[in-house]
Amino acid sequence: MDRAVETGTRTLEKGCPDQAAAASAQLLLLAGLAGAFEVGLLGVLVGVGYAAALLAMLSAAMVRAGRPRLGPADVVTLTRALLVGGVTAVVVDGLVRGAAAVPALVGLAAVALVLDAVDGQVARRTGTVSALGARFDMEVDAFLILVLSVHVAGVVGPWALAIGAMRYAFVAAGWAWPWLRGPLPPSYAGKTVAALQGVVLVVVSAQVLPHGLAVALVTVALALLCWSFGRDVRRLWVASHRVPAPRMPSD
Repeated sequence: MDRAVETGTRTLEKGCPDQAAAASAQLLLLAGLAGAFEVGLLGVLVGVGYAAALLAMLSAAMVRAGRPRLGPADVVTLTRALLVGGVTAVVVDGLVRGAAAVPALVGLAAVALVLDAVDGQVARRTGTVSALGARFDMEVDAFLILVLSVHVAGVVGPWALAIGAMRYAFVAAGWAWPWLRGPLPPSYAGKTVAALQGVVLVVVSAQVLPHGLAVALVTVALALLCWSFGRDVRRLWVASHRVPAPRMPSD
């Protein structure tokens, strides 16, 4: 036990430069949003709280994985995560004031979505693909979709929150039904549907489309997401009820 604690302590100490740089970058971004777009105190405080929780959970995950430093792709994902912190601050400020700084929201979210196509390529090209990196990437994606859906709910209606809540509902259901926590094979269709959610939510967040078209786009995105999760649930159900093949007796 003492050895494990000592290893974890060394990991955190070595990881401090990454975490300190990320914390400083988040504070600078929030200060920029406050100065350029008049994001209020509550939005900034929520952004600070988000960053603190993000870095604490990332540090704990690094300790569990025995990772002393972030890899190149993880740094890209962390950059995305900090942009999501800015989006979160803008959305919360919009809820308080009744009008969000749409240019800042769309700009930050769009860059975060573009970088989502970068971190995976960096991981493969540098040979640094890892379970920690994949999970980190997925969680950043899920939270960005949740925050964007909160903003879009004010544009098309509260039912749009289902897009952001669906992944978390799926995880919560796994606590009640353990078979939902089973492994899933990689799916190009599933990744495409997930990417489409972000694109649609950012486009609708810009509020440049007619209301009817915005509602139609979000409806299609939600329908595709329901199909994707429904397919995953069916796969997991079938896998959990598959009877193992009998073992042949050895000679």
